[in-house]
Amino acid sequence: MSGKRRALISVANKQGIIPFARGLLERSFEIISTGGTASALRAAGIPVTEVSAITGFPEIMDGRVKTLHPRIHGGLLGRPGYDDEAVAEHGIGLIDVLVVNLYPFEETIARPNVTAAEAIENIDVGGPAMLRAAAKNHERVTVVIDEADYPAVLEALRKPEVPAALRRDLAAKAFAYTARYDAAISGYLRSQDAAAYAWPDPLMLSFRLAQPLRYGENPHQKAALYRSADQHSGSVGQAAQVQGKELSFNNLADADAALQCVSGFETAACVIVKHANPCGVAIAAAPDEAYRRAYRADPTSAFGGVLAFNRILDESTAEAIVEQQFAEVVVAPEVAAAARSVLARKPAIRVLEAGWRPAAPPPQWDTKTVEGGLLLQERDVGALADRDLRTVTQRAPSEAELADLRFAWAVVKFVKSNAIVYARDGATLGIGAGQASRVMSARIAALKASEEQLSLEGAVMASDAFFPFRDGIDTAAEHGIRAVIHPGGSVRDAEVIRAADEHDIAMVLTGMRHFRH
Repeated sequence: MSGKRRALISVANKQGIIPFARGLLERSFEIISTGGTASALRAAGIPVTEVSAITGFPEIMDGRVKTLHPRIHGGLLGRPGYDDEAVAEHGIGLIDVLVVNLYPFEETIARPNVTAAEAIENIDVGGPAMLRAAAKNHERVTVVIDEADYPAVLEALRKPEVPAALRRDLAAKAFAYTARYDAAISGYLRSQDAAAYAWPDPLMLSFRLAQPLRYGENPHQKAALYRSADQHSGSVGQAAQVQGKELSFNNLADADAALQCVSGFETAACVIVKHANPCGVAIAAAPDEAYRRAYRADPTSAFGGVLAFNRILDESTAEAIVEQQFAEVVVAPEVAAAARSVLARKPAIRVLEAGWRPAAPPPQWDTKTVEGGLLLQERDVGALADRDLRTVTQRAPSEAELADLRFAWAVVKFVKSNAIVYARDGATLGIGAGQASRVMSARIAALKASEEQLSLEGAVMASDAFFPFRDGIDTAAEHGIRAVIHPGGSVRDAEVIRAADEHDIAMVLTGMRHFRH
């Protein structure tokens, strides 16, 4: 089991492979390769031995069968001192380095209108088999799946033996790579018949490390951001940071809440989030006016907040932010060059460019960890048409009140339960969040409005769930609320409706709850 060192190269992603192969030649390696990789290496003047010359069998079935052969897998799995007799008997040459990356399955299924046949054809079979063989035998074989590792591997190959720690780390990376690949295939096949796989079992979630974070919710907790390969644009997980200090765990969590909320509006909108809850939300004809109105709702809480927009962040909006407040994060689908210049005057502000959300984002799951397990649910994308709303009081809401009710309803689903939102003319006036009783949230929302000298006279109220007692309605009436929207469904609905009629408040039921824990 001696002789010239050999490397087998078979890569779909050929980035960096030519200089890497030249580096192998400089270290006296014989290079074995397949199909398109062999052609690319040969075109670059690199001598290559075809796999078919090793196996004595041609590539067949349009390249589907080429490396699935004992002389390849024996070359990867052979162990000096254990398998010498078999190696000699069958003329197997050992392979010391394996460089493989797989057919681009995830990229293929991400293309619009990809067919099932195209997806299936991009499932790699021989590649994962070789990777697993080489990774299993990492005591001897160096397995490489990522071009980012080429320099370190070439440096290590200058020595008589690649350090064991590096071989082990590369093997772990290879197994993670094939596991992710298989998870993507399984998820795709299940998605072709979603009704048959309502609850995937086992549940396989695949994410790649995007970046370590400074810390978690608190400085003593470690944290990192992981990114899903199938995540759509227009999301915080896929956003590019174009300015500012390093992002924190809390920055990202708040930015996600803000961006999800603002993305629900068709009109130009601004959402300001503080500690996972919206504190100011407004719509307007232009983003700068939406920002001013959202900020006016609660400037005290907006200090150090996270701002999200659903339009291009322009120069005038950036000027308004810089002049008005201290912000931790600003996120928008796109940030104009002029806006970047303005925000650069405040270099600490973290600026995220999230991209544009697709018209119909793919279905997504919400997850929440519990000790010893994971909770999984569909993301709350429930929306209402006017026909879904049911007026239950003697007075129906006016057109202006109905518009504000729909606005407040769009906001309340992003407020921690128990949630109350007061709004008028497309802007929030007071928000009560996360209280153990609904009436306390109603009181806190009114207190917030009072502190900012915002009148609630003629405003509307949204509640994420039904009112269990009439006290929430009585509290709203004390402050001049004229219309209320909530799901209904309480055993005391009749009592709550009577309270609204007594105060001449219009009440609309949705039949849909928006708890957010």
